[in-house]
Amino acid sequence: MNRTTRLCAAVLSGALLGLSAACGGGTGGSGDGELVYRTWDEQQKKGLEKVMAAFEKKNPGIKVKIELLPWDQYWTKLTADVVAGTAPDVFWMSVPQFPEFVTKGVLADVSDVVKDPSQYNKNVVQSYTYKGKLYGVPKDWGAVGLLYNKDLFKKAGVEMPEKLTWAPDGSGTFLPLLRKLTVDESGKHPGESGFNAKQVKNWGFASWNHYQTQWMNWMVSNGGKITDKPFGKFAFNGPKEVEALKWGVDLINKWKVSPPAAQTNPPSAQATEMFQRGQVAIFPANNALLPFVQPEANFKIGAAAMPEGPAGRAVNINGLSEAVYAKSKHPEEAKKLARFLATPAAQKIMGEDGYVFPALTSLNHTYVDYWKKKGIDVQPYVEESEGKTFNLPIVSGFSAAEKGLNQNMNSVYLGRTSPQDGADKAVQDGNAKLK
Repeated sequence: MNRTTRLCAAVLSGALLGLSAACGGGTGGSGDGELVYRTWDEQQKKGLEKVMAAFEKKNPGIKVKIELLPWDQYWTKLTADVVAGTAPDVFWMSVPQFPEFVTKGVLADVSDVVKDPSQYNKNVVQSYTYKGKLYGVPKDWGAVGLLYNKDLFKKAGVEMPEKLTWAPDGSGTFLPLLRKLTVDESGKHPGESGFNAKQVKNWGFASWNHYQTQWMNWMVSNGGKITDKPFGKFAFNGPKEVEALKWGVDLINKWKVSPPAAQTNPPSAQATEMFQRGQVAIFPANNALLPFVQPEANFKIGAAAMPEGPAGRAVNINGLSEAVYAKSKHPEEAKKLARFLATPAAQKIMGEDGYVFPALTSLNHTYVDYWKKKGIDVQPYVEESEGKTFNLPIVSGFSAAEKGLNQNMNSVYLGRTSPQDGADKAVQDGNAKLK
C-alpha cells in the first residue's frame, strides 16, 4: 500500500473548487439510522471490525457500517459524495488531501473530541490542524526507516551499525557499507577494478524517485526544507536541497550501489519487488510496508534508523486521521464514534494486531510487541519518531501537483536533467498547481 503516490489529482483539484456552492443541506450517512465509516485498506478491515464491535457494545443504539473502497476509487468517490452532500459520516483522511477538504468546510472541528492532543503523535496532530483547530482524530502514524536483508548482510560479512552517517560528497559510514553489500556476478564491488554495474547480483541500496521515503528525507537531513510553511508553497530548490537530491542520484549513477532508475522509477517501480526477491540489501520504507513485504520474503528482515545527514537524522512521519463529515445527518452519533476512535480501547486493537503504530504514543509498544513476535524489531522507528521529524507537504493542491513532481524528479533520477534544473522546474510547476 502507498498512501501518497496514487492521488486523484484531476478530481480533487477540479471538483472541490465548487464545493461550497454545490453542498447545500447535508445527508451524510446511510439514511437508515446507521453510521457509515469509510476506509480504503482491506488489510485493516478485520481490525476495524473489532473496533466497531467494541463501539457498538458501548453504544447499543448505534450501528456502524464499514464501507471499503480501493485507494484508486476512494478519493474520486469521496469527492463526488461531498459535492452531492452524501459523504460518509466518518472517513479516513490523509495528509496530502487534507488541505483540499478542510479549506472547503467539509470536515467537522473535532477539537472537543481530542481533549489532550499532547498524548498523540505530534506530527499527526500538526498535520490535521487548521487555524488552531483540529479537524481529524489522530488515527495512526508511520515513519521512514531502513528495512534490510539480514541474509545478505551475513553473506557480505557485515553487520548493521548502530548509527549510519551520510554527506553529499559521499563521506560518512553509509556509502562504504553499501559498497560492501553491492556485488556483481564475478564477486567484485563498486570501486574495485573490474566491477560490472550491468551484471550486479545484489545491490546495496534502492535509491529511487519516491518523495516520502527518499529525496524529501535527504533534503531535510541536509538542512533543507520542502515547503516554506504549512499551507504555503514548495521551496525545495535551494543549495541544501539540491545537494541532497544529487546525493540520491549519485547513489545510482556515480557510486553504482543502487539499481538503475529505469528499473525502479515509476511507472516500472520495481524497487519493492527487488527487495522482496532478495536483490537489494537495504530498502528505505515506511513501517506500513511490513505487512506486505514480510509474508513474501524468504529471508530474515531487520529494521534500522535512517542515516544521519549533515543536519542530523530527519525522517518523514505520515499518519492518518478519522475525519467527521461536517454535514453528517447524524452529527452527535458521528462525534461519539470519533470520540471512541480516539481512545486507548480502540487504538490498542489496531496496535496489538500489528496493523499500525497507534497515534496514542503510550501505545507504541503494542505494535512493537506484535512485530517482535514475528522476529522483527521495529523499535528504531519509535526512536526516530522521537527525534527530528517532518510532515508530508501540507499545501492546498498537492494532489494536483504530484504528477508534475514525479515527472520532473524522474528526469533527474534518470540523469536527463540536472538536480538544480529538475528541482527548479518541480518547484515552479508544483507551485503553479497550488491554490
